[in-house]
Amino acid sequence: MSSVIVYTTDRCSRCASAKTLLARRGIGYEEVNLSKDPDGRSELARRTGMVTFPQIVVDGMTLGGFDQLLAADREGRLTGLQAA
Repeated sequence: MSSVIVYTTDRCSRCASAKTLLARRGIGYEEVNLSKDPDGRSELARRTGMVTFPQIVVDGMTLGGFDQLLAADREGRLTGLQAA
């Protein structure tokens, strides 16, 4: 079973699209909203090297943002996560 974490902010259309895609594929995820957590944003940027949202982390490894999630879906790489 894979662990999927989606780091988001408020009023983020790409965050909403990422969550919708995961839900449509039946992939469970934990959402961590960092809108009001500047320290959390800084820590996430330090860990992933990314400053944009969403940021998707699978089993502790950074997948990327919405574009990378969409590419992984199109390549069939999300199939194994459906049991999560």
